[in-house]
Amino acid sequence: MQFAVSMFPPLALGFFGLGTGYLIYGPQELFGWPPRDERVDRATGVWGIWLPGFCQLVTGVILFIGLTWFQVFKDAPLYMAALAFSAYGIHWFAIGYNRYRGNDPRPNAGMCVAFFIISVTGLVVFFAAGDWPVGLLFLGLALIYLSDFFAAIGQKWGERALGFWHIVTGLWLMYLMVAVAFNFSLGWSLAV
Repeated sequence: MQFAVSMFPPLALGFFGLGTGYLIYGPQELFGWPPRDERVDRATGVWGIWLPGFCQLVTGVILFIGLTWFQVFKDAPLYMAALAFSAYGIHWFAIGYNRYRGNDPRPNAGMCVAFFIISVTGLVVFFAAGDWPVGLLFLGLALIYLSDFFAAIGQKWGERALGFWHIVTGLWLMYLMVAVAFNFSLGWSLAV
């Protein structure tokens, strides 16, 4: 059975979910607002699981299935997108759950190494493919995990840098979401 190629990968959903998570976590890390306590950690944990976690995992699974089982997506860089959305989605389930439960963030240091590597991999793939807007996203992701490493080992400036990169990258993700939605829905040609 042969399916028609789809011109509508679910990228906007993944961009929106991750961007929302970054815009929730970033102000707390950069500005200390709202101040962390048990109630705030539970709220940000729930948001972390459902927006960046679930939205990205759904996007990644759809991309992988569309690329492999049904072959409705043909652009090779979408493989990197599927890998990243799936991995980042699963990792946000852990981040959100750990925040919700008030768990120790120090083990995140090892996670940061792995996610820095996947971020640099995405940066290379998308810049090499000529997709500079998504390449910039992966640059932001690499800076997030570099900062998060130092936050995880207890450097206060690392948490503030993490918040800064969360906000900047979250705003860029909102641009990417809007651009994809307008391009797919209205036939526009915004850079994505």
